Amino acid sequence: MTESKQAMTAIERLLQIAERLKSHLGDDAVEEVKEHNGEVSVTLKRQVLTESLRYLRDQEHFEMLVDATAADYSQLRGEPRFEVVYHLLSLTHRLRLRVKVRLFSHDAWVPTVCGIYPSANPYEREIWDMFGIRIEGHPNLKRILTYDEFPGHPLRKDFPLFWQPGMPLEKREEQFEEW
Repeated sequence: MTESKQAMTAIERLLQIAERLKSHLGDDAVEEVKEHNGEVSVTLKRQVLTESLRYLRDQEHFEMLVDATAADYSQLRGEPRFEVVYHLLSLTHRLRLRVKVRLFSHDAWVPTVCGIYPSANPYEREIWDMFGIRIEGHPNLKRILTYDEFPGHPLRKDFPLFWQPGMPLEKREEQFEEW
């Protein structure tokens, strides 16, 4: 056999990692493991998020959080409305893994993962700002893309599409005399 046939594919390795994660956490902590278009996603219960990410960093060598974001699926499936999505990278093994947590609109929060991946800080602030999903324990949870008085969270599906909030600007006549 050639070396390439003996080596496991990235998908096979990721699925094995997902199985080890399930063994570590218990089967009921992992809601779904899905392979689609050459990528593996693991959907977890919120209660095991920090333990899972710590395990993936320390035991499976996913050293880097590349991105964290959210999605509002209220118009597609109803509840659970939101997904918070973490994209992890193992530089050691050259693998990428997607970790998701599903949230109901009446209970939309996740614990911060800044203590595990410090790069999560601005991503978590953006999730709060754009979707209104609370990040419990975040060291500086405040808006990052909109101003403090901004009403609502613009990436939610229930945000008015054609309404644009604005801050009142004071017009001074002397600014326009030159025109």
